[in-house]
Amino acid sequence: VLPITENTPTVPINPYGKAKLYAETAIRDFARANPSFDAAILRYFNVFGSDPEGRLGEYPRPELRHHGRISGACFDAALGLIPELVVMGTDFPTRDGTCVRDFIHVTDLVDAHLAVISHVANPPVLYNVGTGKGVSVKEFVEACKRVTGARIAVREQKESRPGDYAEVYADVSKIKNELGWSAKFTNLEESMGHAWTWRAAHKNGY
Repeated sequence: VLPITENTPTVPINPYGKAKLYAETAIRDFARANPSFDAAILRYFNVFGSDPEGRLGEYPRPELRHHGRISGACFDAALGLIPELVVMGTDFPTRDGTCVRDFIHVTDLVDAHLAVISHVANPPVLYNVGTGKGVSVKEFVEACKRVTGARIAVREQKESRPGDYAEVYADVSKIKNELGWSAKFTNLEESMGHAWTWRAAHKNGY
């Protein structure tokens, strides 16, 4: 059932999701054993982007390229570091057949941490951190082409990565109503532009 709320049952289907749930459980267990320990749990959705002022960005390690993280792969293809961009999974039950994700700008994520700092509690508070809207992989790729201006060769692969959900996006009403936080960078191309500006200037990393 979408969107994902803080009360949506947690049934991870891949190791990454399981690790995140284990971390939440560890925080709650520690808080239960230590009444003076206050905490907050933030559930990030798909984080991307770079500092809007260009001071800091992301350079994924080359050996991780085969994992197919879409934001890094798009830029690698635009820079000619890989011969093509592979879209993994084209037969999902979504609007264009590719999986849908909630892409949250890293600066908005920082602001969410600042907003929650004065609200830590025991038991720990829990909030989703996302934009509340889903973007398909195909939509992301088309935006990447427009932002970079590059001729990116795209190969669509029907088979998806193991453990990929078809569609995931957040219900962010709780954090908005209780903390007054909401994502500021909700325009995909604007957010991608921040990341591309930094990445294009740092083709070989830091």
